[in-house]
Amino acid sequence: MGERTTCLVVGGGPAGMVLGLLLARAGVEVTVLEKHADFLRDFRGDTVHPSTLQLLDELGLAEEFDRLPHTKVEQVVIPTADGDTVTLGDFRRLHVPYPYIAMTPQWDLLDLLADAGRREPTFTLRMQTEMTDLIREDDRVCGVRYRTTDGTTGEIRADLTVACDGRHSLARRQAGLRPREFAVPIDVWWFRLPRRPDDHPDALAPHAAPGRFAIVIPRETFLQVAYVGRKGTDAQLRARGIEAFRADVAELIPEFRDRVDELASMDDVKHLDVRVDRLVQWHVDGLLCIGDAAHAMSPVGGVGINLAVQDAVAAATLLAEPLRNGTVAPSDLAAVRARRILPTVAVQTLQRAMHRGFVGPLVEGRRAGPPKPVLALVHRFPQLSVVPAYLIGVGLRPEHAPAFARRAPASA
Repeated sequence: MGERTTCLVVGGGPAGMVLGLLLARAGVEVTVLEKHADFLRDFRGDTVHPSTLQLLDELGLAEEFDRLPHTKVEQVVIPTADGDTVTLGDFRRLHVPYPYIAMTPQWDLLDLLADAGRREPTFTLRMQTEMTDLIREDDRVCGVRYRTTDGTTGEIRADLTVACDGRHSLARRQAGLRPREFAVPIDVWWFRLPRRPDDHPDALAPHAAPGRFAIVIPRETFLQVAYVGRKGTDAQLRARGIEAFRADVAELIPEFRDRVDELASMDDVKHLDVRVDRLVQWHVDGLLCIGDAAHAMSPVGGVGINLAVQDAVAAATLLAEPLRNGTVAPSDLAAVRARRILPTVAVQTLQRAMHRGFVGPLVEGRRAGPPKPVLALVHRFPQLSVVPAYLIGVGLRPEHAPAFARRAPASA
């Protein structure tokens, strides 16, 4: 016998888990499919922005989140040619309840959301369950076929299927939705290094040199490093070997010379193929795409998770009542895109401008740092640092938890 649910969410990332939790709190029967056995994946986006922290507070989960291991990043600084630094973004200037970015392992955040979801009687999380095909009837998506890790196959039918399965979304591809892709000049290589007792970074600190740059992200027990170079050079980087890579890192970040030997091989360096793309239409009848499935973001600014979470909140706010009533129409799905397209386009436009004006020239060796006029402007008017802080930390259209999803803290 086939299974049935009201809303089927494909993918248990931030967008999928937030959407599942909010809809369950609205009384909607929701099932989330996650193909892995757990959420333990290295170098996923681990930034929890001020707007997401406020959302967790509105959901009554702020105290639980605060008990998770995390570090607080209050500034984004840029090194200058004379060895000084300029604060590009200062989250402390934001008039919000949480004026910082919390760096926490994404698996901890997802476990928190999963635990909150399981407290709702209409929430089901199916781990080790991978979507294999969309089910279509009369030109409408009405569920998915799935396979579990032990080889079991089955079908789940739903009034609505939501694709939250990332930038390589199978659901999106099978629905015939094709994104518009934009040129990107960079790729990113992630690795981690030990954190020493005298390391006290409280800012996202870029280190720039002609042809490459790196951003050091402080974590509670280690330092996470994003090494940024020209797109399409992964094979070349790996062919040079780990010794050459260690030397590059030591030259770029001299204070790490004493610890680059911790990189045992190039297997410790994970490649991210950076993409920026966007669907023109986010839905077909019976299927909606949100998060990376609708718009892949550059890691510049680290805003991908923030946008995905806000997509999920908007979708839950707009679709809870139609789902309860069994009346979800294509116009309801189109309303989600209409609500979220402006902040999506604005952020991608800003990221592409950063690629052209700063990141691209730097990795191509045409510039050793940020444009001097920009540095001079920010240095002379430090209060301008609130603008990028707001765009990164809050966004153009922050979403708040709908009334049906709000809860008091558990301790209350």
